[in-house]
This record gives sequence, structure tokens and C-alpha cells, in this order.
Amino acid sequence: MGLTYLHTMVRVKDLEASLAFYRLLGLEETRRYENDKGRFTLVFMAPPGQPECPVELTYNWDGDEGLPSDSRHFGHLAYRTDDIYALCQHLMDNGVTINRPPRDGHMAFVRSPDNISIELLQAGDDLPPAEPWASMPNTGHW
Repeated sequence: MGLTYLHTMVRVKDLEASLAFYRLLGLEETRRYENDKGRFTLVFMAPPGQPECPVELTYNWDGDEGLPSDSRHFGHLAYRTDDIYALCQHLMDNGVTINRPPRDGHMAFVRSPDNISIELLQAGDDLPPAEPWASMPNTGHW
């Protein structure tokens, strides 16, 4: 029995804020489905050239009182990047808190507007430790 990865689904409270966040990560919208009867929108976003690896943002038009919650029961989404320091700086410059800085030049965690934990991993070898990351403390939880 073979398996094929389809997508990861996360519920979002503010679709526009979530779209802006995932675009900051470099993801692109690959498709969208609006269901008038069910009153929800699905937006699939994936890294450029990787439409087979999407995250599905599920937005309920009438709201979802459970969001945002801690969401640690969800786990996290993980993305590999060519330059973890540059991506973290880009995110910080756009108001995103780096919850677990890439002190080791390898791994960082941030959270989406809906409290989804996002793991960022350095492609290839770890980058040498560098400031401000090397001495930056954790913020909140990840």
C-alpha cells in the first residue's frame, strides 16, 4: 500500500493576515476553493516549484472561537531555507517574533498569526554562529 503526501491543513482566523505571513515565508498560492454552502475558503500555498507540498489554510467565514489557541497539539510545519539568518531577519523586519532564534545556524521557530508553530531549517551545513542570533533568547514558546 503506497502513500502520497497531499497537504497539511491548518485553521486560520484571519485569512488575509495568514496569507501575508505565509507569503513572507516565500510560499505562493497554488489554488483556492470557496464553498458558499459550507461557508468556508480553502487556500493552498506551497514553496515555488513545489506545488506537491502545500499547506491548506482553512478559513471558516463565520469565525472559529477556538482560534487562536496554543496549537501545540498540532505540532508544526517545517520548511528548509537556503539562508536561515536572512529569512529570520526578513521575518523580524516584517514584525514576526522569532520564538526560537537560529543560535546554532541550523534551526529556528516562529508562529503564524493563528499560533501555528513553524520550524525553519538551514539547508546543507549549519551556518557559523552569528549575532544577533547567537545571544538572542527564546521568546514565548515554540
